[in-house]
Amino acid sequence: MNNLENKNIDTEGINASQKKETGFANLKYLIVGIFFGIVFVKAEIISWFRIQEMFHLQSFFMYGVIGSAVAVGVVSVFIIKKFNTKTLQGEKIEIQPKTFNKGQVYGGLMFGFGWAITGACPGPLFAQIGTGATVIVVTLLSAIAGTWFYGLIKDKLPH
Repeated sequence: MNNLENKNIDTEGINASQKKETGFANLKYLIVGIFFGIVFVKAEIISWFRIQEMFHLQSFFMYGVIGSAVAVGVVSVFIIKKFNTKTLQGEKIEIQPKTFNKGQVYGGLMFGFGWAITGACPGPLFAQIGTGATVIVVTLLSAIAGTWFYGLIKDKLPH
């Protein structure tokens, strides 16, 4: 239990910004999302063939992309913690400690199997649909159904 839970403080949404933005101000997120979608398409990160190459151990390309993302994430978290970096709105960034749970291994395996079978990771689903691969709508609906189902049974699972 962390200090916030000991003080009976609601920890839900602890990292959520306290400053509210207008709908128009949120347009920047749509623009960044479209930009990332274009980058994913151009870099072939969303390519079913690239993903299959990765899972068949035929190409280093996707491992390089994922490894680069992990390296950027590690350096970013280090910088945030070391220099007490704040958000653009001036709010403190708090990274809560995580505890290991064996369910994470099972969840990771299920995620990996789903990724290998469908050739689609949740992140670029919309970019794949945007390229005209409309069959990915089935994967999107399955991801939504899986999330909904987890929400139904999460209280019954050992955490």
